[in-house]
Amino acid sequence: MSIRAPRKGENYELSVDLNSEYREKRKDAIKRVIASMTVGKDVSGLFPDVLKNMQTDDLEQKKLVYLYLMNYAKTQPELVILAVNTFVKDSEDPNPLVRALAIRTMGCLRAEKIIDYLCDPLRRALSDDNPYVRKTAALCVAKLYDLKPELAIENGFLEQLHEMIGDSNPMVVANTVAALTDINAAATAHQIPPDDPAHFDITSAVLTKLLIALNECSEWGRVAILNALARYTAQDDKESEHICERVVPQFQHVNGAVVLAAMKVVMIHMRAVHREDLVKQLVRKMAPPLVTLLSSPPEVQWVALKNINLLLQKRADLLTSEMRVFFCKYNDPLYVKVEKLDIMVRLANDNNVDALLSELKEYASEVDVDFVRKSIKAIGQTAIQIESAAERCVNVLLELIDTRVSYVVQEAVVVMKDIFRKYPSTYEGVIPTLCANLDELDEPEAKASLIWIIGEYAEKIENADELLGVFVDTFTEESYQVQLQTLTAVVKLFLKKPDSSQGIVQRVLTTATKDCDSPDVRDRAYIYWRLLSTDPGAAKAVVLAHRPPISVPQTTVSPALLEELLGDLSSLASVYHKPAETFIGHGRVGADSLQRKATEVDDRAAAQRALQTVAAGQQAENLLDFDDEPAQAANGDSSLLSSSSSSGLAATQILPHTPAAANLLAGTSANPLDDLVSIFGGMNAGAGFGSGSGSGGGGAGRGSASADGIMGGLGSPGVLSPTHTGVTSPSAGTMSPTGTGAGPGAQKPQDDLLGLF
Repeated sequence: MSIRAPRKGENYELSVDLNSEYREKRKDAIKRVIASMTVGKDVSGLFPDVLKNMQTDDLEQKKLVYLYLMNYAKTQPELVILAVNTFVKDSEDPNPLVRALAIRTMGCLRAEKIIDYLCDPLRRALSDDNPYVRKTAALCVAKLYDLKPELAIENGFLEQLHEMIGDSNPMVVANTVAALTDINAAATAHQIPPDDPAHFDITSAVLTKLLIALNECSEWGRVAILNALARYTAQDDKESEHICERVVPQFQHVNGAVVLAAMKVVMIHMRAVHREDLVKQLVRKMAPPLVTLLSSPPEVQWVALKNINLLLQKRADLLTSEMRVFFCKYNDPLYVKVEKLDIMVRLANDNNVDALLSELKEYASEVDVDFVRKSIKAIGQTAIQIESAAERCVNVLLELIDTRVSYVVQEAVVVMKDIFRKYPSTYEGVIPTLCANLDELDEPEAKASLIWIIGEYAEKIENADELLGVFVDTFTEESYQVQLQTLTAVVKLFLKKPDSSQGIVQRVLTTATKDCDSPDVRDRAYIYWRLLSTDPGAAKAVVLAHRPPISVPQTTVSPALLEELLGDLSSLASVYHKPAETFIGHGRVGADSLQRKATEVDDRAAAQRALQTVAAGQQAENLLDFDDEPAQAANGDSSLLSSSSSSGLAATQILPHTPAAANLLAGTSANPLDDLVSIFGGMNAGAGFGSGSGSGGGGAGRGSASADGIMGGLGSPGVLSPTHTGVTSPSAGTMSPTGTGAGPGAQKPQDDLLGLF
């Protein structure tokens, strides 16, 4: 019987093929290794076998091996050193592609052992005859600075980079600018002195070189140069005009990133241009490229729309005649449609409002509920923004309410509330239609809006008490938002029609104060009750006060932030409409250093918390003592008052200044547990338990007195409403402490608690 050989794995077969004597077989094996690596399989065990195939004249095979090295250099740092000789040899190869490939791979390996061997080949590459090698080397300097800044400075690579800005090849200039910008960002984050070569200062001479190279670069090279131009501070308005004129041709570029970067440069330097005719000319030239961006794929459209939104907040006249290009298409994703709606409202004016309303009315019949709601909201914003079109907007909303579609009706009611706030007493004829749809409402915001309208126009609605009575009957079942609006609307009704609404206001105030579990609703009910029962005139002044009309804000961000975001066009900051520092960390922080720093912070915080716990324990030795300083002061214990007035971090100052406490806070304690015990002992000896027990009696008396004061305040005059028809004060009945016998013989709260034990 023959014994079967053990089955070998896939890696073993690859290893055999990588060591084959046939070149094609070895190349095919390398391709299979890269394919396995790409799908996530671990092929790091083949590192020595792949490394043997590094010395070859086949450029494709060499690229594959270099790709494998870049992927596994961190896991096999000891073996990477074996490839150094081949790298150095390739950096002197006659073929410029091989030279550039060697330099780029050495910069990407990010292994400490390789970096020391990188300097000589990099120095040769920076002064290479071939521009492709030079532009690759320029980016490699930035990678070297990221790994080992002192090595890049010692070898003079940064000075060489600054000289390469004047290179005859525009692609070398672009890569040099990109590298210097990256190095400058790292130097700024680490607060390196301004005279350090790591800083990239753009002078007038550098500006001239950048403008010359701008038109000859690739698209990403242009973006790098345009970003650098955005950082430049012009000497005078003539230079600003010159920069704008040289950058405007980039508006015609096919790449959206170049177009937006050019917009950024023009918007920044246009601030210093004082010629109105030139400013208008530049703004007019911006419109066509922005319109062209809207024919891009949806993702690019969305980014363009977010940037257009910012530009319109600064220059409202930028796209005034281009409303139609923002009309939504049937196949636009929701996120694109929402941005288009916002921009259409911004562009609305007397000339195009009819076309806009017609379009928004069509959107309100779409199947996407969220989009329909936002479309109806846009109609309301248009009405608030353009007074002459308000009546047309209201008519469109009434037509939508007639559709009897639940979510359409509810959103229309919310929008009508805003229109009433903008134009009070103008469209009162609409109110019966809104009230007729009361049964259609089931969303809190829609209910709250209709209740507000009923309360605001209670004197003009005959059956206002019946309509509000529906919500009073289900008061405890409604959301807090509806409860608050119901409460206010009923009080408004009472102030306007006191004879017919006394019962409903008494009922809603009683329900709100006794049966409602929201402190906000209860507090508002108590305030209204006190106002009505003490000073009806003050109640009218507060509840029926004149409110200024609302308006649609022209900008979604502050003016200062808008200027900052315009300087960050075509970046994430302009998409999020937030400054970059709010979502990007400062500098480069490795995972190891981040974890180490977090541990140090946790250790310091733990020591601080321990001392705070001790301090808090000193203040609360009697857990049943509810008292504060005033009671202790009443007992004449002034020293105790001063010592227990601190809490939290401040409380740690009252600890004895012992070496143990100092060591624990500084993190140099050899035995934290013993130090904590010694602090406890010192505190018990210094403060003693007498402080807790000495304040107990006085505290009980004070707690009772304060409760009497609060409840007695609520229980003052039981009069009345505007017509003195008898709204009972909330102090009546069981709510008043006077009805429960709070006399000398009454039991103290502490006694009740002690009785539990």
